[in-house]
Amino acid sequence: MPLQRKLGRATDQRKAILKNLVTSLFENGKIETTEARAKEVKNIAEKLISNAIKEADNFTSKQVKVSTAKLDSEGKKITKSVTSKSGKKYEVVDREVKTDMVTVDSPSRLHARKQAMNWIYRIKDAEGKTVNLVDKLFNEIAPKYKAKNGGYTRIYKLGPRRGDAAEMVILELV
Repeated sequence: MPLQRKLGRATDQRKAILKNLVTSLFENGKIETTEARAKEVKNIAEKLISNAIKEADNFTSKQVKVSTAKLDSEGKKITKSVTSKSGKKYEVVDREVKTDMVTVDSPSRLHARKQAMNWIYRIKDAEGKTVNLVDKLFNEIAPKYKAKNGGYTRIYKLGPRRGDAAEMVILELV
């Protein structure tokens, strides 16, 4: 018996559909699709959420020195004039060194994040900024289900689709 339903597609197409549906589920919280696809997405999403819950607090924090460019009031980089050993003058961006607290993942958490990245596409919001859904999975979704043992998604049946009578459902995060 195969691990996943074939869904009447070639492997690359099937994986692309499932990745797209899993990404949409984590982005929006619910999706409307056919029953067979929803059951597959449910299996994938539940595994990713349970991995995220297991590894949610498995990290440490440490201080790191970070060098950043100084900015003026308009947000432009401040430059200063420097003379080289040969006597030539050139412009260099003025920099400042700060110390920031950075989270460092343990190896098992890093592996869980890579597994999640395998099923989630990179997306952009309305302003064009990249949204990291893996961070959302680990920082928002997993802590919400910390006390729960499975059953993170729910399927509502809507009835047959008008064109081909495929059974339509809504899959949502509980």
